[in-house]
Amino acid sequence: MKLVDVSGYAVQIGRGAGDAVADLVKGAGQVAVIFAGPVRAHAARIEAALSAAGATVLPIEVPDAEAGKDIAVAARCWDELGAAAFTRTDAVVGVGGGAVTDLAGFVAACWLRGVRLVTVPTSLLGMVDAAVGGKTGVNTAAGKNLVGAFYPPAGVLCDLAALDTLPAEDLRAGMAEIVKCGFIADPAILDRIEADPAAALDPRGDVLAELIERSVAVKARVVSEDLRESGLREILNYGHTLGHAIERRELYRWKHGHAISVGLVYAAELGRLSGRLGADVADRHRAILERLGLPVSYPAGAWDDLHAAMRVDKKARGSMLRFVVLDALAAPGTLEGPSDELLRAAYTAVAA
Repeated sequence: MKLVDVSGYAVQIGRGAGDAVADLVKGAGQVAVIFAGPVRAHAARIEAALSAAGATVLPIEVPDAEAGKDIAVAARCWDELGAAAFTRTDAVVGVGGGAVTDLAGFVAACWLRGVRLVTVPTSLLGMVDAAVGGKTGVNTAAGKNLVGAFYPPAGVLCDLAALDTLPAEDLRAGMAEIVKCGFIADPAILDRIEADPAAALDPRGDVLAELIERSVAVKARVVSEDLRESGLREILNYGHTLGHAIERRELYRWKHGHAISVGLVYAAELGRLSGRLGADVADRHRAILERLGLPVSYPAGAWDDLHAAMRVDKKARGSMLRFVVLDALAAPGTLEGPSDELLRAAYTAVAA
């Protein structure tokens, strides 16, 4: 079992990591387990472990994926906590992909202004991104993750056995966040993927386990220094400004990792065209993502919609758009107020 320390809690990574859930909620009389249908069997094992430890379990099933990240779903969860007379000494466990752990975290952060939270991510995306770092939230008509709270969990349990049954396309999509970590902070990640892309996608192999550990370590270092995204943490949004705009335009039917993959190529082109990033590093984005089977382009006619959606990005300041770009490999910076001409030119480079 690998332990990665984040400010105030630990991320446990390994097969069987979920067995530690009872220790993390010790003393809680009631534990709400929030999960989506596709991981019902995994949630049942968590519930059984909690029951065996003497806790009263309140299972709450929510819609899968982004459909669950809705204020109405959060309100239903709060209603169930209220009906169960959930107190401040009780706990919430989120079991599922990134959307479920985001929702569970938001529910826990708001109920009685904060109850204990444990996240048990079951997707690759959840393990390397959503469940680590204390970001919680729901989507609104205005955009993704615009309503939420910074609320660190008591612990994160990444049971790698959950990836054995993850659909191949979901595993592939989660690789986009791993690639992002390679470009912004740990180039060894990119070397491992380029050496053997198939091994990187093998849920039972040592390569993917190492990639997960390295990615979690990157995020842990950043969020430990900047929990509330006042500066450094913005680098974790590399590729996300366009990526979130694509998700919104697609009404969240695109997988997050697919949208971020296109966003990474766009950010690389912004860096290249603004004279800050060498062509070799920019081209490496597209090459690695293509070798993993991830999309690297989006329809040309979508630019006006995407440009409008980017205006409500969390990094924007007033009317000024801001993007995370690279000055070199593992050297992220910020591009502030780029011209519309530069933005459109970069999009032309990724337009299908």
